[in-house]
Amino acid sequence: MKIIKNIFDSQRKHFDKRGKWEKFYPVFEATETFFFIPDHVTQKGPHVRDSLDVKRFMSFVILALMPPLFFGIYNTGYQSNLVSGLPLDFFTVFSKGLSIVLPLIIVSYAVGFFWEFLFAIIRKHPISEGLLVTGLLFPLTLPPTIPLWQAAAGISFGVVIGKEIFGGTGRNFLNPALTGRAFIFFAYPGKMSGDSVWTVMSSVKTSAVDTFSGATPLAIASITETYGNIEASLSKAGFTFSTLFWGNHTGSIGETSSFLCLIGAMILIVVGVASYKIIIGGVLGALITGGLLNLIATEASMPWLSLNPFYHLVMGGFAFGIAYMATDPVSAPGMETAKWVYGFAIGALTILIRVFNPAYPEGVMLSILFMNLFAPLLDHFEIKVRLRRRIANV
Repeated sequence: MKIIKNIFDSQRKHFDKRGKWEKFYPVFEATETFFFIPDHVTQKGPHVRDSLDVKRFMSFVILALMPPLFFGIYNTGYQSNLVSGLPLDFFTVFSKGLSIVLPLIIVSYAVGFFWEFLFAIIRKHPISEGLLVTGLLFPLTLPPTIPLWQAAAGISFGVVIGKEIFGGTGRNFLNPALTGRAFIFFAYPGKMSGDSVWTVMSSVKTSAVDTFSGATPLAIASITETYGNIEASLSKAGFTFSTLFWGNHTGSIGETSSFLCLIGAMILIVVGVASYKIIIGGVLGALITGGLLNLIATEASMPWLSLNPFYHLVMGGFAFGIAYMATDPVSAPGMETAKWVYGFAIGALTILIRVFNPAYPEGVMLSILFMNLFAPLLDHFEIKVRLRRRIANV
């Protein structure tokens, strides 16, 4: 490491002020801090109230994303080989999944860092480490069949419109990864929804195609027509509660395993990156809202109202969203009571969107983005309440 340190020290003069490569200092600084902890303190946002710098703070999130990432690679390959009639041994399945997921991750990081470098050079500020997380979160929210150019367009929108126009990491009020996914969803809905986008088919055998159904659990639930029969319809399609919890089924790359999202959430809570108040608040919001809908449901009601609330927690992207997206410390509230309200509202809105909007059965993405808009307001109200409780100066 001393050799690498000497290389940086010898080249620093070319990137400092009045050096011949001064405008590329952000690139030099970002590369150096990748290897070494910086010896200077933060002068401007984002501020991390800890001995860690932002890069290492983000590294904990990357660590927590490893369980759903590796399982997402495996599950993507498994679903593809299962449909295509190919071998299902671990090595073959994982290799197939890697060939599908890795290009999406490479495109996400390459295009995202291009925009980060460009804005850093133009604005003459250090390169933000926020993309280390955004660049991995974004592809995990996508179906495996998404074209690479659409993934590039999505991450571009998320980084530029969702973050950079507001000043970069620490100043954005929307989650950049979800902003990019929302852009693709509304710009290219045919590639983000339906039964054909969740599984990559190759070398297909006729027998495999004849028995293949690409419907997700949310899609099965949304087309069920008989009151009180959603759980039975899911089970008939192979989506038991256990299957939904462990995650070996179709869906976006990183969202299917609620168990591994739970593991990731625990890691984030233990290291102090995520707030347990937001996560528990989101779970309570979903369960209470789902339970209230059960109480008002009748045989004349839409079937969604009768779904067991616990199924909502393991279906779609709820677990992934509440663990990794809702807890984003930049776009979430900073006040403690506001975090409870924020999380509860995300959980409640997710259920309401799923139940009352059959055209869009997911809900968690829009719920988080919607509450991102209200996060500053929640902080504002809590601060006002606290100020009113203070003893007036005498």
